[in-house]
Amino acid sequence: MTLKGNTSETNRKAVTTISSCFNQIYREGRIALMPFLMAGDPDLVTTSEILLRLQDEGADIIELGIPYSDPLADGPVIQAAASRSLKASTTPLRVLEMLSGLRDRLSIPVILFTYSNPLLNRGMELFCAEAAQAGVSGLVVPDLPLEEAELLSPIAFSNGLDLVLLVAPTTPKERMAKIASTSRGFTYLVSVTGVTGERSELADRVESLVKQLKESSSLPVAVGFGISGPDQVRKVRSWGADGAIVGSALVKRIFEASPGCAVNEAGLFCKELREAAG
Repeated sequence: MTLKGNTSETNRKAVTTISSCFNQIYREGRIALMPFLMAGDPDLVTTSEILLRLQDEGADIIELGIPYSDPLADGPVIQAAASRSLKASTTPLRVLEMLSGLRDRLSIPVILFTYSNPLLNRGMELFCAEAAQAGVSGLVVPDLPLEEAELLSPIAFSNGLDLVLLVAPTTPKERMAKIASTSRGFTYLVSVTGVTGERSELADRVESLVKQLKESSSLPVAVGFGISGPDQVRKVRSWGADGAIVGSALVKRIFEASPGCAVNEAGLFCKELREAAG
């Protein structure tokens, strides 16, 4: 695959994209709205249109899933979206080509959510270089242990990508501090024990985890897994988090939208969430 773009310019831009975004959000006195969607569900043309609509409706950072056949961290909604995407012949390279075509129009940071196998199959160095050329700002690899993340992080960083690491409610305090100090861009706090999916309530213990992470590192903290609507975005904001990641609820709306209405449904939902983010 050949991606257009000046690699050195891409790297210089991507190194500071996520941190600059959070700095701007701090100045505005709100939290980052970070929607997740599955690339290629229902197809990559629709995905590209949704990405642009989310940007127009106030998304600050977008987490874009690359479909994988064995998504251990994902709940049924996102697993089903990944299956539909794979049936539509979506591949990591096709996702990067789609993003490359949006570089002149998509200005907010895009973080790829991918499992380690697709990344390793392509090769860490090559995958990171191609992602950077496509305009990607960061990576989330949920099944990558901390010890392997410490190997990938400098490779990603040398290509201008932030490797964002996850912390779970069950993570021991000392390991939590180590993860927070290794993560780049922000720390991804998983709000529940288990897989992704909508929850009617968020556990109040997440508030103490947010505070604990902020004591461990100066990085922003974004909360994900289980945030399903504006009320929970407001709750996460009240807890002192710096960002709210909304995935399954958005993916479900896209899937359930009437034919031809997926982009509008995604935009309307994003607008509601943006108002709650401040």
